[in-house]
Amino acid sequence: MKEVNNFVDHPAHYTSGEIECIDALKASMSHAEFCGFLKGNAMKYLWRYDKKGKATEDLEKSRWYLDRLWAETKSEV
Repeated sequence: MKEVNNFVDHPAHYTSGEIECIDALKASMSHAEFCGFLKGNAMKYLWRYDKKGKATEDLEKSRWYLDRLWAETKSEV
Protein backbone atom coordinates (compact mmCIF):
# COMPACT_ATOMS: atom_id res chain seq x y z
CA MET A 1 0.00 0.00 0.00
CA LYS A 2 0.92 3.64 -0.08
CA GLU A 3 3.41 5.08 2.37
CA VAL A 4 0.63 7.16 3.92
CA ASN A 5 -0.72 3.99 5.54
CA ASN A 6 2.38 3.84 7.73
CA PHE A 7 1.02 6.98 9.36
CA VAL A 8 -2.53 5.66 9.45
CA ASP A 9 -2.70 1.95 10.30
CA HIS A 10 -0.06 1.52 13.00
CA PRO A 11 2.03 4.64 13.53
CA ALA A 12 5.11 3.90 15.60
CA HIS A 13 4.62 7.00 17.75
CA TYR A 14 1.31 5.55 19.03
CA THR A 15 2.87 2.36 20.37
CA SER A 16 4.46 1.98 23.78
CA GLY A 17 5.92 -1.41 24.48
CA GLU A 18 3.50 -4.05 23.29
CA ILE A 19 0.31 -1.98 23.30
CA GLU A 20 -0.98 0.57 20.85
CA CYS A 21 -2.65 3.69 22.15
CA ILE A 22 -5.97 2.77 20.50
CA ASP A 23 -6.08 -0.50 22.47
CA ALA A 24 -5.32 1.25 25.74
CA LEU A 25 -8.06 3.80 25.03
CA LYS A 26 -10.56 1.03 24.27
CA ALA A 27 -9.69 -0.72 27.51
CA SER A 28 -10.25 2.48 29.48
CA MET A 29 -13.73 3.24 28.08
CA SER A 30 -17.16 1.71 27.90
CA HIS A 31 -18.23 0.43 24.49
CA ALA A 32 -20.43 3.50 23.92
CA GLU A 33 -17.63 5.87 24.94
CA PHE A 34 -15.16 4.15 22.62
CA CYS A 35 -17.61 4.32 19.70
CA GLY A 36 -18.09 8.02 20.41
CA PHE A 37 -14.32 8.49 20.42
CA LEU A 38 -14.03 6.75 17.04
CA LYS A 39 -16.88 8.79 15.57
CA GLY A 40 -15.38 12.04 16.82
CA ASN A 41 -11.98 11.27 15.34
CA ALA A 42 -13.50 10.32 11.97
CA MET A 43 -15.37 13.63 11.98
CA LYS A 44 -12.24 15.57 13.00
CA TYR A 45 -10.21 14.29 10.07
CA LEU A 46 -13.07 14.92 7.63
CA TRP A 47 -13.44 18.44 9.02
CA ARG A 48 -9.83 19.40 8.43
CA TYR A 49 -8.77 17.28 5.44
CA ASP A 50 -8.57 20.23 3.05
CA LYS A 51 -6.91 22.66 5.44
CA LYS A 52 -3.43 21.22 6.17
CA GLY A 53 -2.06 20.24 2.79
CA LYS A 54 -2.34 16.52 3.60
CA ALA A 55 -5.84 15.81 2.29
CA THR A 56 -5.19 12.19 1.31
CA GLU A 57 -3.59 11.34 4.64
CA ASP A 58 -6.40 12.93 6.65
CA LEU A 59 -9.04 11.15 4.53
CA GLU A 60 -7.22 7.85 5.09
CA LYS A 61 -7.20 8.52 8.83
CA SER A 62 -10.89 9.34 8.78
CA ARG A 63 -11.59 6.11 6.92
CA TRP A 64 -9.51 4.17 9.45
CA TYR A 65 -11.61 5.49 12.35
CA LEU A 66 -14.84 4.93 10.42
CA ASP A 67 -13.82 1.35 9.56
CA ARG A 68 -12.97 0.71 13.20
CA LEU A 69 -16.32 2.17 14.27
CA TRP A 70 -18.07 -0.06 11.75
CA ALA A 71 -16.26 -3.11 13.14
CA GLU A 72 -17.12 -2.14 16.72
CA THR A 73 -20.82 -1.64 15.94
CA LYS A 74 -20.93 -4.81 13.86
CA SER A 75 -20.00 -6.74 17.00
CA GLU A 76 -23.03 -5.27 18.81
CA VAL A 77 -25.52 -7.34 16.79
